[in-house]
Amino acid sequence: MLEVRELGLDGVLELRPKAFADARGFFSETYNSRRMAEAGIALTFVQDNHSLSREAGVLRGLHYQVPPHAQAKLVRVVRGRIFDVAVDIRRGSPTFAQWVGLEVSAERWNQILVPAGFAHGFLTLEPDTEVIYKVSDFYAPQHDRAIRFDDPAIGIDWPVDPARIRLSDKDAAAPSLADAELFGYE
Repeated sequence: MLEVRELGLDGVLELRPKAFADARGFFSETYNSRRMAEAGIALTFVQDNHSLSREAGVLRGLHYQVPPHAQAKLVRVVRGRIFDVAVDIRRGSPTFAQWVGLEVSAERWNQILVPAGFAHGFLTLEPDTEVIYKVSDFYAPQHDRAIRFDDPAIGIDWPVDPARIRLSDKDAAAPSLADAELFGYE
C-alpha cells in the first residue's frame, strides 16, 4: 500500500509506504515499481545515494543536474529528520522559482518525490541524520549544478537561523537563480 499526497508543485509528491509492525519490529516496502506505476509515477531509478550528516543544521543543496542527465529523486530518511525542499527551476513554468518544503523523518516514515526540473536541498533537523535517495539518472559531474540556498528570488523559509547553517564549500559558492543554468519548460 502506498499513500500519495500532492504538495502543490507539479509532480512534487509526498509518499507514505505502509509499515507492518509487530512485537519484533516492522517491515516495509520502501519502493515498489508496480505500486508507483499504479499511483501514476512512471520513473526508473538507476542509483541509490546515502548521506550521513553528523550535526543538525547541515544543509545540502540546492542541487540538480541539467539535461541530458537531469534527475528525479525519491528521498527518505532512515534516521533523524530533515526539512526537504524542491524548487521549480523550469524557465517559463507557471510556478517558476516557487518552492515547497516538507519535513521528512524516520518517525513519520514518509518520502518526497522531486521530479527532474526542480532543484533539491535538505536541512538536517537532528544530529546523525541519514538520508537515502534514489535517482533516475547517474551522477554526471559535468552536468551537476547548484543554486544558493538563501537566494531572495526564491525566498525559502528555512526552519533554522541561516547564520547557523553549515554548508559545503561548493554550496557556499553556488550562484543565484538569476545566474544559474536552468531548464526550459515543456
